[in-house]
Amino acid sequence: MTGASETEGGPVRRSIAVAFASVGFAALAICGLGVTSLVLDADVITTPGGGQIPGIVGMIVALAVFAGSLAAALRAPHPSFWSAPVVALAVFLLYGGGVAMGAAIAGVDPAAAVAAAGRTLVSWFGVIVAAAAVVAAWAGIALVRTRARRPRWGWEGDEDE
Repeated sequence: MTGASETEGGPVRRSIAVAFASVGFAALAICGLGVTSLVLDADVITTPGGGQIPGIVGMIVALAVFAGSLAAALRAPHPSFWSAPVVALAVFLLYGGGVAMGAAIAGVDPAAAVAAAGRTLVSWFGVIVAAAAVVAAWAGIALVRTRARRPRWGWEGDEDE
């Protein structure tokens, strides 16, 4: 006979939901940026002399902001799905800040660093980062709010036969 803890549904722990959603956000954002770059035949970040550092720092900052803001949103007893756009807005804005910071670290002129961040945010690349954040945040919130049970095969639980 199975115990009640195995058959009753319950939410995913908040820390696990943040971890899964963060990995999902990073995967969606990186894939989306790559595909968009391929389709548009354009670089994600056009910073002369910056190399890859602005993009790397921007994504690290975006991931940290995503995880932190989603963790804060999930502290509520019954988190709202309306937190997902708020998380996405924070990620969008601070992704640009991370790009500017990365460009500054790479030795780019401060005005060019800010311009590169602005160009990135007002292009399709900024939209992709925000969309990835809202989708992943919604999924993380859904994991915490769900009352689903573990997947089972049709023949499981037929102890009477």
